[in-house]
Amino acid sequence: MIVPEYWAEARLQHRSHRRSITVRRFGWSDDSPAAAQAHADARACEALERVLAGEPLRRREPKVAYNGAEGVPIREEIVQRHGDTVVSRNGYGALCLNTPDVLFADVDFSDEAGGWLRLTVFGVLVAAAIAFGMLTQSHGWGVAAVVVALLFGSVLAHLLHRWSVKMRGGPERIARRRVAAFVAANPDWHLRVYRTPAGLRVLAMHRRFDPASDEAANLFEALGTDPLYARMCRRQHCFRARVSPKPWRIGIGRHLRPRPGVWPVSPERMPERRRWVEDYEQAARGHAACRFVEALGSIRSVDATAERVMVLHDDLCRARQALPIA
Repeated sequence: MIVPEYWAEARLQHRSHRRSITVRRFGWSDDSPAAAQAHADARACEALERVLAGEPLRRREPKVAYNGAEGVPIREEIVQRHGDTVVSRNGYGALCLNTPDVLFADVDFSDEAGGWLRLTVFGVLVAAAIAFGMLTQSHGWGVAAVVVALLFGSVLAHLLHRWSVKMRGGPERIARRRVAAFVAANPDWHLRVYRTPAGLRVLAMHRRFDPASDEAANLFEALGTDPLYARMCRRQHCFRARVSPKPWRIGIGRHLRPRPGVWPVSPERMPERRRWVEDYEQAARGHAACRFVEALGSIRSVDATAERVMVLHDDLCRARQALPIA
């Protein structure tokens, strides 16, 4: 996991009688702006050599933060450092805890029908439409029935999904049963469970994990963790948890200033950013990012690093305070 302090960009151009090629690359460092620039220069030089050799590389890296970054570290403002755990401010202004080896996983409650259900409902409706057309021996009625299936298949799948979720006790109970089933199958695991505004969060306490490991991937799959989060864990070599409220849930309608909020921000725009952060932090004081629910599994098995990260996480999230979660 790398969350650098300093960033820079290098631009190299190659001209020949046939074409002109321009390559841009970012560089980063925890030491100094000069070291970041040297790193950017070296990466740009390497990229240009590979392009000239015929490799189909992207000419310019996009300036994006955590979610879209590939081949570059997490590009966010560092707010706190606690050993190798970093608290950063993400692209919309909330604080995120980044850790190289303490496993976090969020499980969002879903109101959407899965693709398999939509496909099944659509297939049944189309088959019924074709049967209806054959029964009535009317090509027009058959086509009309297929159109109806196309128009209302997704709606029917959504209604069936909601009915199924309700019959199984609701989305929270389903998610908690998944966690309990995983712990029952892995009794040596110690998981702390938290309630988030849109689902659950689990924190593994019994040992540390490689974000690219099969054990982490198995947990993500078993609990239904967002595939984008699982991919980002592998790509950025870290686990991550949002530890302050989302701005729009606490009455902050304005986006993080300046727009876009990708770090770093030019010095002349920093006062504008600081004013936004001050308003956000004042509003955030009355809210929690999640609430502790229970500990499951081998609760006496606690890794020392995981415990330190847990204390930091719970403090930043206000996980044990009677506050609305946002």
